[in-house]
Amino acid sequence: MDIRSGMLPAADAAARIVRKFPAARLDAPTPCQGWDVRDVVNHLILWSGRGEAAAHKLPPTGPGEDHDFTAEPDWADRLAQQTRKTAEAWTDPGAWEGRTSLTGAKEGMPAAFIAGILFGELVLHGWDIAVAIGRDPALPPEIVEAAWEQLVPTAETGRQHGVFGAEVPVPEDAPLLDRLVGLSGRDPHWTP
Repeated sequence: MDIRSGMLPAADAAARIVRKFPAARLDAPTPCQGWDVRDVVNHLILWSGRGEAAAHKLPPTGPGEDHDFTAEPDWADRLAQQTRKTAEAWTDPGAWEGRTSLTGAKEGMPAAFIAGILFGELVLHGWDIAVAIGRDPALPPEIVEAAWEQLVPTAETGRQHGVFGAEVPVPEDAPLLDRLVGLSGRDPHWTP
């Protein structure tokens, strides 16, 4: 599976994880240093919305980073709907052509790179939210494999831009999800 065919299953996996999350635990810490679950959920909704616009080569619209989507009713459904709409937008082959931007920057970046960012967000932040309450994220193996294939060549660029922390060493014979999480700068054995 590649990230193009994996986008919808990754969105569905993230939605499943969020829908199982108890709203009373939104302040729970996550493996993302300084972020609680509320921060991660808000981040996913915001950037998924911008990712949908990027697939259509449109400038971003809607609330800014200071908006608390979790204060709205049915925030978990909103996340599920937005991540699905974004994933569906990226099923259009034209979305992968040329350049686009998540921020509205004129130059943008290669569209496939932007899609890779969005795919990684779904997988890694889905994991963040699941482990924040001690649950197995139950990510399909083919999604984890596609995320690994996407992250290996881009992790260092992510570190240079402050997206990822230093790689957490993980044995080569560890499960692929653990290696993926470690490569992204997260401790696969993190607990709340």
